[in-house]
Amino acid sequence: MAKEVRILVFGAQGQLGREVCELLKENHQIIPLTRAQVDITDLDRVLRVIEEISPQVIINAAAFTDVDTCELQKEKAFLINAIGPRNIAIGAQKVKAKLFHISTDYVFDGQKEGPYYECDPPSPINVYGWSKLLGEKMVKEQTHRFFILRVSWLYSPYRKNFVKTILKLAKEKEEIRVVDDQWGTPTSARDVARQIELLMGTEAYGLYHCTSQGSCSRFEFAQQIIRLSGLKTRVIPVKSSEFPTLAKRPSNSVLENFMLKIQGFDIMPEWFESLKKELPRIIEGLKERGEENQFKLDRS
Repeated sequence: MAKEVRILVFGAQGQLGREVCELLKENHQIIPLTRAQVDITDLDRVLRVIEEISPQVIINAAAFTDVDTCELQKEKAFLINAIGPRNIAIGAQKVKAKLFHISTDYVFDGQKEGPYYECDPPSPINVYGWSKLLGEKMVKEQTHRFFILRVSWLYSPYRKNFVKTILKLAKEKEEIRVVDDQWGTPTSARDVARQIELLMGTEAYGLYHCTSQGSCSRFEFAQQIIRLSGLKTRVIPVKSSEFPTLAKRPSNSVLENFMLKIQGFDIMPEWFESLKKELPRIIEGLKERGEENQFKLDRS
């Protein structure tokens, strides 16, 4: 792909949006847009912005991701997670831009024993999952130059995520309780940004699972976060039933990057190796709050 590609990023202040902007800005022209700048549920506004900028690539990293709040605000969830992507896809088709749309492991019900492939039938169990699934469908209906990437257990130095939550709890408590009956693949947003950069140079449009390699339980994930951070907090495994939530969570969120692998595109690393690499960046980000001295990183 040409060195200077004009890339429009919706949701530029989110976890993935920020990583995409930081990673790609060295070689490409990035136009970041936040929710305050453009409401993606406003079709006319979205179309005006896309036509004015006329990007070659559009990355939609905007979403309503608060899973429990989605249960209470169903209309908002579907507006942002389904109508928003439709609007962006219409705009992408008008300017003939490649569109990257970010979806989720929550389109599945979690009942399968092994990892989910792209060909497995979706069956969401909460409003968030249903709204994201409809977003996928609407993107497919409005443009053919799409890459839909389903991600799982995303983390980064930015915004709220599981890694940062565990670090905060571990500093405050001698013991924390984490569910051991939810399985998935921790995935660094920076790694997803790298995968997007690779796919940008292709015409291999379609639906892709895009997570790190391997899998673990939430309990195991928390254990490794604490160990690698040099903290001594004990992690106690518990069942999901001990932490009732408004929205049901799939017990199995493990995705197989099958379509990436068979085409030779899969550059996603093993989840533990990626965590070791990314954790220093996350802890470095805590310096702004004066919390960095709590951690003594374990590089093993």
